[in-house]
Amino acid sequence: MKITDIRVRIVNNNNDKLKAVASITIDDEIVVHDIKVINGKDGYFLSMPSRKTNEGEFKDIVHPIKTEVRDMLKEKILKAYEEALAANNE
Repeated sequence: MKITDIRVRIVNNNNDKLKAVASITIDDEIVVHDIKVINGKDGYFLSMPSRKTNEGEFKDIVHPIKTEVRDMLKEKILKAYEEALAANNE
């Protein structure tokens, strides 16, 4: 699996933990939207796209199965987020 494109939209809400929303393209074939960049108490993490069930619980729609893939996504998306922040501040 190769991430062929990452697009990041910075969220300009200084009081919210949500910092950005990303979309990734996989192998120039599949796009995953609404990956959230969250600033938590232990640093940044990704929240995968989810939906609310009838019971009020949120379930991921898309998520990596392997830890290595989750780590790779986090690294690449956070790098793209940092680049978007830098470009936004120029």
